[in-house]
Amino acid sequence: MPMLPAYDGITLALGGSTVRLRPSLRAASRLGVSPEEMRLPVLNLHLGTIREIITMAATDRQEATAFLDQIDVTPLQIVADAIIAPLFVFLASFAPAEDRPSTADKAPSDNAPSGSPMAWPDVVKLLYRRATGWLHWTPEVAWNATPAEINDAFAGWLEHIEATTPRDPNDHDQPRRAPTKHDPEQAARNAAAGLDPEF
Repeated sequence: MPMLPAYDGITLALGGSTVRLRPSLRAASRLGVSPEEMRLPVLNLHLGTIREIITMAATDRQEATAFLDQIDVTPLQIVADAIIAPLFVFLASFAPAEDRPSTADKAPSDNAPSGSPMAWPDVVKLLYRRATGWLHWTPEVAWNATPAEINDAFAGWLEHIEATTPRDPNDHDQPRRAPTKHDPEQAARNAAAGLDPEF
């Protein structure tokens, strides 16, 4: 089965019922554990886990209810054949893409620990903070975006900052740095010294 684009969801079909699932940040936060941890229960056809995934990621609650009702009246082997492989693809689509520019690893004040894996709730918090704090998306837009959409937008923002931030022409070895967050005290000190407050 080919991998889906990271922004797309999947549509599960079973006995005439369909449900569309989207790997939004909201769904990611509701899972509570990493999508990787849900792979084994899905493989073992743990219906509680499967119901949880469908309920939390469905784009339409009525479709989800009808689909879950269909699971209840369908032989388990048919259910397994219809949904295990697509759910594996779906769970993989929660992971932000790995091919990010190196500047994404150097974001100021990102507080992301380097070299150690993050707990899934911390990944969700980091993505939400990037979407709302750095990209200035509304909470609703952030929750409806996928992790890959957030990471791509954030990487694009960092590329923009790097491309538009002046660099000391004599300092060839230092990478450009993104500006720090606005500091009112620093702005007041700059103004008192006759400098641009936003410098």
